[in-house]
Amino acid sequence: VQLQASGGGLVQAGGSLRLSCAAASGIIFNSSYLGWFRQPPGKEREFVAAIRWSGGMTYYSESVEGRFTISRNGAENTVYLQMNSLKPEDTAVYYCAANRGGPSRRMADFDSWGQGTLVTVSS
Repeated sequence: VQLQASGGGLVQAGGSLRLSCAAASGIIFNSSYLGWFRQPPGKEREFVAAIRWSGGMTYYSESVEGRFTISRNGAENTVYLQMNSLKPEDTAVYYCAANRGGPSRRMADFDSWGQGTLVTVSS
């Protein structure tokens, strides 16, 4: 498994969760971007956030900007998604992915994917 996501669970609205994505050695390069996508029930997968492995440049979707924070730990080859002020509409399966090209919000540009982790936010 190249990318292993974890940390999902059930949380009440207004609560917090932190997702982790551990990457196998050899798939991340300085120019890589690690991202999080999510797929709400019955909907298409959508971009959430991404970070450039070298330098730490980040960008977010409008729906999570200011509430979610993406970060990385180079020593552990791990990317995190800290999710605060969670809302019921954040309920989804969250996926981590890696992109060796430039910054992108498109699924097609991410060529390595982990399995999903389910986040359920109750009202």
